[in-house]
Amino acid sequence: MLPPGISFNAISPKALEASQRAKLPRSFWAWDEIVEMNKTGYWPYTPNTNLLYGLSEALDLILEQGLDAVSARHQRWAEGVRGAVRAWGLPIQCADAAVYSPVLTGVVMPPGIDADALRKLIHERFDLSLGTGLGKVKGRMFRIGHLGDCNDLTLMAALAGVEMGFKLAGVPVAGSGVQAAMEFFAAHPQQPPMRAAA
Repeated sequence: MLPPGISFNAISPKALEASQRAKLPRSFWAWDEIVEMNKTGYWPYTPNTNLLYGLSEALDLILEQGLDAVSARHQRWAEGVRGAVRAWGLPIQCADAAVYSPVLTGVVMPPGIDADALRKLIHERFDLSLGTGLGKVKGRMFRIGHLGDCNDLTLMAALAGVEMGFKLAGVPVAGSGVQAAMEFFAAHPQQPPMRAAA
């Protein structure tokens, strides 16, 4: 539920010791100043305060709902989106179903279809931003995110935007992913979140 730009790091005593012995120039992995200032709750550089406030709010939402409910919701959304991709007759970028991501689905385009040109068309026509393929799959696939502060209707809108983009770009699909996702969500209603004890 946050924009990119924040990360969590955990370092062991062994890693701290190795850092102190290291001779290579470094910035991100120079822990001395960070560890020293953090003893009193400070950070040696200018932190992105807005992201920290956002993180606090996101964690409050997660704790209020319960981590199990949040995880189940993301698994449900992921299966609904993957059902849409299957209905389109397109491959899912991850070949091993056992390790599918609960937070994004990669959609592989048919040969000869430029996924980035399709993403551009969808963005320009429907103001829908889809993730690009990275590295070797750039231009061959795009990513649909299904994570964070989302709901069934926003996912349905994203799938509809993709499906309309397919039609405009002449991408052949086997069937309606929107219909498949609607049927999945209707047959698998979201469980109400558990509320944290006061």
